[in-house]
Amino acid sequence: MVLIKEFRVVLPCSVQEYQVGQLYSVAEASKNETGGGEGIQVLINEPYEKDDEKGQYTHKIYHLKSKVPGFVRMIAPEGSLVFHEKAWNAYPYCRTIVTNEYMKDDFFIKIETWHKPDLGTSENVHNLDPNTWKSVEVVHIDIADRTQVEPGDYKADEDPALFQSVKTKRGPLGPNWKKELATDEECPKMCAYKLVTIKFKWWGLQNKVENLIQKQEKRIFTNFHRQLFCWIDKWIDLTMEDIRRMEDETQKELEAMRKKGSVRGTLAADV
Repeated sequence: MVLIKEFRVVLPCSVQEYQVGQLYSVAEASKNETGGGEGIQVLINEPYEKDDEKGQYTHKIYHLKSKVPGFVRMIAPEGSLVFHEKAWNAYPYCRTIVTNEYMKDDFFIKIETWHKPDLGTSENVHNLDPNTWKSVEVVHIDIADRTQVEPGDYKADEDPALFQSVKTKRGPLGPNWKKELATDEECPKMCAYKLVTIKFKWWGLQNKVENLIQKQEKRIFTNFHRQLFCWIDKWIDLTMEDIRRMEDETQKELEAMRKKGSVRGTLAADV
């Protein structure tokens, strides 16, 4: 058995704009998660083409340790808290698979994302078979809803309910912003449909860890997209050439940052 959830994140930007915004925000967020021997190491970032699919392939290694719950750290052998992330970004479709060499076939996280120009109203965009789709829990993430943010994660300068873009005039997002967006013909709109499949086969811990990982994915998606919107003035004018150049620079920065300083970023909440 695996645990599957679909997270839907609506944003006041177009699918085309989001492609740049996502890549910019991934690079920036990676820096915030790296330091003190932990964080993200980029091994490969290059174009790929396979069958009818083509895009950008990345292979990253996540050195975590302090970012997993304490009870997992207690039973996990030394060196086992290293995870490999392989991603195929054939935008507007993206697929990411996270594995662990210690657990091999007993663990994986698969995130499949479709980016659609709607308000999160499409059903089964991933074309799952009817029986599987019936078992999927749909979770709506509201980037302007502060109650969906962990208290320790909240930052006023990354709050879409307070932020207004100088360049686009979008925001601040009020309590009914999605309804207002539905009737606003000028403001672009889109939804990221993120299907998360988790397998963690460890006797006695399977359900607890699978649910913990899904909770952590929701936390990451919520914080990431709040940042993405509030950083819009930093990325809205960038081209894909700018982004690739930035990614090359970030790869070198991450390697230097990981080897010095202190642990940073989203630490695990023990439950």
